[in-house]
Order: sequence, then C-alpha cells, then structure tokens
Amino acid sequence: MKHVLITGGAGFIGSHVVRKMVLGHPELRILNLDQLTYAGNLENLRDIEDASNYQFIRGDIVDASFLDSLFKEEQIDTVIHLAAESHVDRSIADPMAFIHTNIVGTVNLLNACRSAWTDFEGKLFYHISTDEVYGSLGPEGLFTEETAYDPRSPYSASKASSDHLVRAYYHTYGLPVVLSNCSNNYGPNQFPEKLIPLAINNILNKKAIPIYGKGENVRDWLYVEDHASAIELICREGATGRTYNIGGLNEWKNIDLIRLLCRIMDEKLDRAPGSSEGLITFVKDRAGHDLRYAIDSSRIQNELDWKPSLTFEKGLSLTVDWYLANQEWMQGITTGAYQSYYDKQYGER
Repeated sequence: MKHVLITGGAGFIGSHVVRKMVLGHPELRILNLDQLTYAGNLENLRDIEDASNYQFIRGDIVDASFLDSLFKEEQIDTVIHLAAESHVDRSIADPMAFIHTNIVGTVNLLNACRSAWTDFEGKLFYHISTDEVYGSLGPEGLFTEETAYDPRSPYSASKASSDHLVRAYYHTYGLPVVLSNCSNNYGPNQFPEKLIPLAINNILNKKAIPIYGKGENVRDWLYVEDHASAIELICREGATGRTYNIGGLNEWKNIDLIRLLCRIMDEKLDRAPGSSEGLITFVKDRAGHDLRYAIDSSRIQNELDWKPSLTFEKGLSLTVDWYLANQEWMQGITTGAYQSYYDKQYGER
C-alpha cells in the first residue's frame, strides 16, 4: 500500500483533496498533516475521520526534526504539499510567518524526502502554488507556465521562492517533482477572510461588504472541487518536472462578482431584489494590489484532459447553498480572534 502525505489537509483546499483521495483511492494510505492554525478545521473532515485508510497527524512543517521522525516512522511515497500561509492581507501585516511556513517549511519537506528516499523510483513531491507568483496582468493576456515570475506581495514572494526551491531540488538532486499554479479558489469550507465567504456572511447578517478600491481588480475563479480533481489527476498522470497552470476559465471584476453574489443571496433569502447591493462599501485599496490575474490552462487540458466542470454561476450558487446550510460552521469561526482581525483589517479603512 502506497503512503501519501498531504500537508495542510485540514484547510480549505486541502480538506477537499484529502476527501477525494481517501474516498477515491482505498488502495492508498492517506496521512493528513496539519498544524491546525486558524484556517485549519477538522470539522471539514468529520465524514471521513474514521476511514480505514486515513490518519490525521498534527504537526508543523517548520519543525525539521519532527518531519525527519515522521518520514522514518511512515513509508511515505508521495507528498502533496498544500500547507501554506495564503492570505495576502495577513502577509502584509506579518511577512515573517509566511517566510517560515512557505519557504522554510517547504525546504524542510524537500530535505525530509531527500533523506528518506534512498531510491526515487515510484516517489513524487507535488507542490501546489498560486498564480500570484506571476505578478499583475494588464487588460490583455494570460499567465502561461513560461510567464516570468514577478511577485508583488510578501505572500506571492514567499510562494515564488518555494516554487524555485522545488525546481532547484529537481534539477540539482534529481528529486521527482511536479508543480501546479492555480487561480482563485472558492467553494465550501473556505475561511471567511476570503472575498466570497466574507461577503456571504456579511450579506446574511446585513453587514457592510468591504470592497477594496473601486472593485475593478480582476480574478479568475476556480471551484474548489474542480481544483481537487485537477490535483488528483496531476498526482497520478503529471510528467515529472512539469508545471501545470489550473484556471477556472472565467474572469470577474470584484465588484461584478459581488453584485452577482448579492442577487443570488437575495433570491435564496427571499429578500427584495437589490437590497443586498446596498451593503457594498468601498474601502481604501490594499497595498500593492495586483490589477488582474488570468490563467491559460491549455497545458493541463491538452495533456491530461482536464477542464472545469461547472460554470461560475452554478458553482457560486452551490457555494451559497452550502454556507446557508452550515451557518453553525461559520459562526464557530467568526468570533474571537477572527473578529479582532476583521475589525483591524476593515474597520480602520
């Protein structure tokens, strides 16, 4: 039985990947390694916690000795590396946390693999990254796998550094690796510091919806289940040393997205049309806010036959349905430290 270590598997994207691997591959032993920081939540995995091929391990990838011990205890063949500090605003407020987790943590994992894998046959280190490493696009064009890196925030710089280190270990040591860079994810279980769940929660509670600047920044949106399917596919069939861009094939200005979300929420909450749009509040723009991201995902489509399964409108409707049906989940994480963060982030703008 192969042993697959998934880091960050209690987080938003990670929990969807863990569930897909556990349920879809009973022949694999899935080890979920997560530090359970503010964005990690084992409630995301309650339905599979007793699966015979699943084990949760609490630990920090910044702790190199812990990783060395883990690799000695478990016959790990594959690493799917999702653990990361991932929120741009938090990186602006505290860059060092991103340096430690995203750079040092990644190197610790790479070193643990090098030390444990005396034979690279049948082994794989899969590193998941972001389109933000490419910087900002103008009105035209798409990010490809050959686009030069131009990170603009501490978050994207830390992810760019980890990407380069993974490739360096491939070229220098022959470590078998594969990488992917994805566009903005959305869907169930996402921590409410992110735009879509933040807006859903605020609309539900008739609170102001904070929009940076004039809301003209453009993002490509990818439903999290489609991303999880792409990750599972790349893990099975991706070419060693290859990078794959994963995009949702749809671009939205932030303000247009929020207006669509307001309409969907008004319909589902049986509110008067247009009532939620009155909650939109423009706040001071974020420092170094990239104008536009857009992904060319033709490589994964052509080489691995992947494409998104949902339109954005359908995915957004399903996402709203999930949050409305799981209001206790949201309430459990929007108190205490999160509320203090929210007040600091938006209350002073």
